[in-house]
Amino acid sequence: MRKLFYMGTLLFSVGVLAAGCGNSETADSSGNESADGKTTLDFWSFWGSGARQEVIEEIIDDFNASQDKIEVKYSYQPWGDIWTKSLSSITAGNPPDVIVQDINSVAQRAEAQQATNLSEYIEEGFSDEFYPQLWDTVEYEGDAYAVPFNTDTQVIFYNKTLFKEAGISEEQLPQTWEELETVARKLDVKNGDDFERIGFYPLWNLGADVWALNADDGVSWFDKDENVKIDTDNKVEALEWILDWQEYYGQDTINRLEAEFGSGVADPFISGLVAMRAQNINYYSSLAENAPDDFEFGVIQIPEKESGSGHWSWGGGFVLEVPYGAKDPEASYEFIKYLSTPEVQEKFGEKSFDIMANRTANENLVNNDNLDENGQMIYQMADENFANTVITPVPLTAPDFSSLVNEQIDQIMLGSKTPAEGLADAQKAVEDLVEQNK
Repeated sequence: MRKLFYMGTLLFSVGVLAAGCGNSETADSSGNESADGKTTLDFWSFWGSGARQEVIEEIIDDFNASQDKIEVKYSYQPWGDIWTKSLSSITAGNPPDVIVQDINSVAQRAEAQQATNLSEYIEEGFSDEFYPQLWDTVEYEGDAYAVPFNTDTQVIFYNKTLFKEAGISEEQLPQTWEELETVARKLDVKNGDDFERIGFYPLWNLGADVWALNADDGVSWFDKDENVKIDTDNKVEALEWILDWQEYYGQDTINRLEAEFGSGVADPFISGLVAMRAQNINYYSSLAENAPDDFEFGVIQIPEKESGSGHWSWGGGFVLEVPYGAKDPEASYEFIKYLSTPEVQEKFGEKSFDIMANRTANENLVNNDNLDENGQMIYQMADENFANTVITPVPLTAPDFSSLVNEQIDQIMLGSKTPAEGLADAQKAVEDLVEQNK
C-alpha cells in the first residue's frame, strides 16, 4: 500500500512536529551503572504482543545471561507513539539507549542529529553480513547510523484448491501481467452480473507505486542517484493497466467486496472471496494462525510486466539505532551487534516470519527443522524474491514528496486525470520540491 511505501517520511514528519509540542513523556534515565556494576540499557520497540514480543523478551534474557557487563531492560512503546516519544526524549537529553526505527528514514535522522554515528564501533567486514540494499539505507555521508534488523518483500499468495477447481496447473502459474489477467479471469465467479469471487485485483494490499516500479526495471519514484523518475513510459503504462482492472470489475463491485473484508477467518483470501492476493510475505503468520488446517496455498513472485522485464518487488523494514545523546553508545552497540548475529536473527525469524537482515540467518531458515514445510517454503521464496526487492529510502531533498505523488494518483484513479497527465504533474511538483530543498 502507498501508506507503507511512505511510512518513513510520515514517521519522520510526525516526530518533528511532536518535538515542537514538547511532549513530556520521556524515557527513564538510561545507560547508568546498576548496583551490581552493570551498565543498564533501555531498549524500545513496538513489539508488544504475540510472537514478536515473546521472542524479543527471550532474546533479551539470553543476552543478559550471556555476559556480566550489560543489563538490557525492555520498554514496549505503542506503534505510532514510539517515534514521537523518542524524538521528545532526544530533545530533552534523555533518550533510550537502543530503539527500533523505520529503515527508510535513517538519513533524515542522521542529518538532524537524532541518531548516533556508529562507524567507530563497527568492525571491518560487518556490513557484508547483510543484504546490500539494506545496508545502503543506514549510511549517511559514508558512515553508518544504524544496523538493519528485519525487512520484508511483497509476493502473491494463491489458493491451490481454487486453482485446481479452475483447472489451472502449477505449470500455469502466472509469470507476466498478461498471464496474471488470464488466470484471474478463470478464477472469477459471477452470479448474473455480480462477482462473487475475484481472481485478482492489483490494488488489494499492493499500491500503484509498487506496480510502477515493477513495470520500470525496479526504479521507483527516484532512481539510485535520486533523480525524479515519476513520469516514465513504463509507469504511465502501469497506471493504465491498473485502470483497466478497475474498469473490468467496476468500482461498485470493488467497493462492495471490500466492505466484506475482515480479519481472521473473514480474511478475504482465507474465506475464498479472492483467489490470489498480493501481500507482505510474513502474511504467512496470519494464515498459520487463522486458516483451516486443510487450507492449501502457494506463493509466487509478483509477475513481471513482460517476459524478461523482471519480477521486481518492494520492501520496507526496520533498523536498530542508538539515539543521539544515549549515555553509553559503545554498550548500546554491543547489544545491537548481538541482535544482528545469525543465531539471534534466525531465532527471531523462526517466530515472526520476517525476512531478517542477516543473509546467513535467512539461508538457515530455509532448512530450519523447527519450521514445517510451508514455513520453509516461505523462507525459500523470501530469499529468492529479495534479489528483486527494492528498498526506497526517502531522499533528503524531498522529505514530503509522498503527498504530492499520492494526490495525483488519487486523481488518476478517480478519472479526473489520465495517467500521463497525472504523472507529468507529479513529476513537476516533486522536481520543484527537490529544487527548493537543495
